[in-house]
Amino acid sequence: MRRRLIIVFLVPLVAILLSLGGAAGWGAARSVQQAFYAEQLGDLGYFVTSARQSLRSGSSAVVDAEALRFQEVYGIDVTVFDLAGSVWATGAQDTAVLSDDDAERVRLALSGRRAEPPGAVFPWIFTDAALVEPVFDDGDVIGAVRVSADVAAPRAAILQQILVLSAIAAALIALGVLLVFRLARWVLSPVRRLDEAMVAIERGEMDTRVAEDTGPPELRRMTRVFNGMADEIERVMTRQQEFALNASHELRNPLNALLLRVEHLATGLGSEWRGDVEETREEGRRMARILETLLGLARGGRSDSTISAVDLATLAARRTEAWREVASQRGIALRRVGDASVMSVTDRTIVESALDAVIDNAMKFSPAGTAVEVGAWRDGEVCLISVRDQGPGLTDEQAASATDRFWRSEDTRSIPGSGLGLAIATDLLASVGGELTVSSAEGDGLTVSLLIGDGATT
Repeated sequence: MRRRLIIVFLVPLVAILLSLGGAAGWGAARSVQQAFYAEQLGDLGYFVTSARQSLRSGSSAVVDAEALRFQEVYGIDVTVFDLAGSVWATGAQDTAVLSDDDAERVRLALSGRRAEPPGAVFPWIFTDAALVEPVFDDGDVIGAVRVSADVAAPRAAILQQILVLSAIAAALIALGVLLVFRLARWVLSPVRRLDEAMVAIERGEMDTRVAEDTGPPELRRMTRVFNGMADEIERVMTRQQEFALNASHELRNPLNALLLRVEHLATGLGSEWRGDVEETREEGRRMARILETLLGLARGGRSDSTISAVDLATLAARRTEAWREVASQRGIALRRVGDASVMSVTDRTIVESALDAVIDNAMKFSPAGTAVEVGAWRDGEVCLISVRDQGPGLTDEQAASATDRFWRSEDTRSIPGSGLGLAIATDLLASVGGELTVSSAEGDGLTVSLLIGDGATT
């Protein structure tokens, strides 16, 4: 944006200054050129009168003396031609051969044509400084006068004018550039502060705000809106953290009491109950880990994840077994598929929680008599756990919205649920660098995949 503002302001400014400078330079050069030719025309008129008298009297002595003095004093060559085109009088020491252009001018003058006023020429091609005028006597041409002056002086004057104007234009352009940069900086200063504030809020610094007393009025209004939005986000986040803290804290005591009661009951049960008791203990410990994760999220905005090597195939198998009783009560078969071992480095608790949400969603929408397949695979550097059901499935457009919070398909409104399961699983996986995808399965149903890298981090 800064570059665009500088281009928008600077290009027209430079174009205007260059146009004005060019026009001023052309005018100054033209003024010097006209003054030079005006002097030449004055000299030409003076010598036409002297040449008429000389040609009528038949003596060139007077004109020779005046032309010689003029050449010595002013450096201007004066040459008088008779009607035959021969040199009648001159102030030059050596009579040089005329150029083709000068010879043509002399011929035209002897035919009675007066010298035409010089037209506008560019300063860098300002080289021709010779004028020729016919000499008349009672309406008849009796000769011609040629005046030729050195153009070094007017050329130097034009060059000086151009250099001065160029220096002024360069100074004005430099000043314009400075002003444009300062203007762009002033305009974008609030935008830069807004960007820095958004980055700070993204890092978790929810108390970051932007001063509202600088910048253009439109950006000041944007700043006020941003600060109001940040206040509202901070209030919502605070309420969420308070709720999570209270809920997790209140659940810890009943959970600990439940685990103690399980241990007490286990002492009075036979060995045939040992497997069920151990499963109950494991579920209790997993719930305790989930509560610790919830507390970490509530306190610091993120969990203190425990990253370790995890066999995703084993994890999927354990969660499948944990849900088998629920699936049996609903008449749904749970099947294990996939590779025997898929190692990844991730947070076990977060992956388990996300997988539970996906399995719960699959069984909720699977009719009785169908099967839900759960398995882990490796695809290059990506590890994945997939859950495939045989429910009603979703269209591609619906599948793209399935991970949105509170979204539910119109066909499943009658089934109890909040529309948060897949959204929560998506957020959990994102916290460890993973991803959740939803796609239609071949045939009927839906496939939900948990994508986890080899070394995902929080």
